[in-house]
Amino acid sequence: MSEEDRGPFVDWALLGESPEAGAPAKLDLKDLKQQARQGQWSRSHALRCQAYRHLIGAVPCRAVTSDAAVYRDLMAGAAQKPASAFPLPDFVDDSPVPRYALRAEAVASVHRVLSCVAGQFPDISHCPALPAVAALLLHFSGDEAACFELTGRLLACNDPGRRLLDQTYLAYRSSCMTFGDLATKHCPAAHKLVVGAARDAPEVYGDWQRWVLGDLPFGHAARVLDVFLVEGYKVLYRVALALLKLYRKHKAGAAAAGGGAQPAPPPQQQEAAAAVREDIQAFVRNIGAAATPEKLLEKAFSIRLFSRKEIALLQAANERSLQQKGITVKQKRARRNVQLSLNPDTFSSEIFSAKEMRDVWAWIPERFALCQPQLVFTTATHGCSLNRFYSHCEGYEPTLLLIRTTAGEVCGAFLSTDWEERKRGGNKLSFFGTGECFVFRMKPEMERYEWVVIRHPELASAVKTGGQEGSGEVGGQNSDGSSSLQQPERPAGELSPFLAARHFNLNSRNTSMFMAGSFDSIIVGGGEGNALYIDSELNHGRTGSCTTFDNPPLCSESFQVALLEVWGFQDTMAPE
Repeated sequence: MSEEDRGPFVDWALLGESPEAGAPAKLDLKDLKQQARQGQWSRSHALRCQAYRHLIGAVPCRAVTSDAAVYRDLMAGAAQKPASAFPLPDFVDDSPVPRYALRAEAVASVHRVLSCVAGQFPDISHCPALPAVAALLLHFSGDEAACFELTGRLLACNDPGRRLLDQTYLAYRSSCMTFGDLATKHCPAAHKLVVGAARDAPEVYGDWQRWVLGDLPFGHAARVLDVFLVEGYKVLYRVALALLKLYRKHKAGAAAAGGGAQPAPPPQQQEAAAAVREDIQAFVRNIGAAATPEKLLEKAFSIRLFSRKEIALLQAANERSLQQKGITVKQKRARRNVQLSLNPDTFSSEIFSAKEMRDVWAWIPERFALCQPQLVFTTATHGCSLNRFYSHCEGYEPTLLLIRTTAGEVCGAFLSTDWEERKRGGNKLSFFGTGECFVFRMKPEMERYEWVVIRHPELASAVKTGGQEGSGEVGGQNSDGSSSLQQPERPAGELSPFLAARHFNLNSRNTSMFMAGSFDSIIVGGGEGNALYIDSELNHGRTGSCTTFDNPPLCSESFQVALLEVWGFQDTMAPE
């Protein structure tokens, strides 16, 4: 029996068997799909080792793919170092290494493998499933180098029609949206349960991959991996949907046993979603009480009208949607930095939760990511006065404007420039600001709308020279539709790291109307409408589509302000 077949990293006492359990027959290469679904490889550790080496060895990979020999060269002498010497790469997004049936010291081996993966696959930016995959493969590897090679081949697959592991934040986030779409269609009762209990289904569905690769116990996870290596990514969706169906059945049974009584949902949406996530995670970790591995896979493959084409179309549509909203791999970087600066114990907003503030913080320019949010104005304390708004906000650049309407809608804007800049326009309502400005809404779905030139660069044909710079009037209207709007000049050479609109040749000046203020209103976004218009009493507002941000209305087109907050950016690195 080979070293791989003996499973040197496996704690056989945890499995309750020995490496010799089950006669190690030779792998039959015929009808591997049927073998995987029927669980034939689970009868023998050695047989499963053979199956995995064959299946992963047949994965088409790019020409240069690091193998076991590379690992041995790079990691020579590292075997004696503890796991703490090899922190998990950032791309795993804090996903822990599940022990499964590994010996306790083998967890350090997974750390070393993932550390080497990070160095040899620098293009991976987000892959939270990888710790679980590497841990599973280590069970069937003779040494760390063999595990590295198996893991690397899955990552290096270059077959465009074969998807294995998400390796970017965009791919991962779109997979979560796709799972939500599939759950809505194929598990309507379970989806209704999640929506009713959590009120934020996308937050719950963000864990779907972890249910399958991380939370499932070893016996179930290994059977899923068998089928995954043969049939691909769609198996993960099927199993996660089956888990969701079984969870709903479990909750229905618990409710019936309790006389139909249901616990009241937590008061806050964030707390409700967290409670449901923890409940599903606990259920999946103890899935053995509800379903055997065979029953779980039977449930997964009983879902009808579920095709690879449907998944591909949904995935592509969701990726396009995320790209249009500006949610890409960069969001992960920003989100991590924000977590370092935003202290949920001291942050207090009557409009945003700490999580929502972190989400919006992921959109701000990188140079502000480590700043601390500082409340500079709120109508709850300072009253509904535009003059007080200006007096408190002047001197802060940039600022974040948050609005909650009396209907419970939430929207806002990131404003790049000090409100004092409005005074340069004299008595005319004048637009100012830079292309870093954006508007957003939080409900019913979180969406950002950037400067239209970012999404449509063809609108900016060339950069102007110094002799071309100037401002003059900008076509548009004020709140009563009567006044022309003027774009004030800024001093030559005073450029934002993101160029101001006046440095571009634009097809229409309506595409550069970012923010404006006067004694009777503040406006964000202009050109054929305003993204936001707030009156002098900070009481009534309007929203509509505008040319500058190419946005739909951010909430009800005519609304009453329940609360308005303005947040500044406090540099935590600046000397006292």
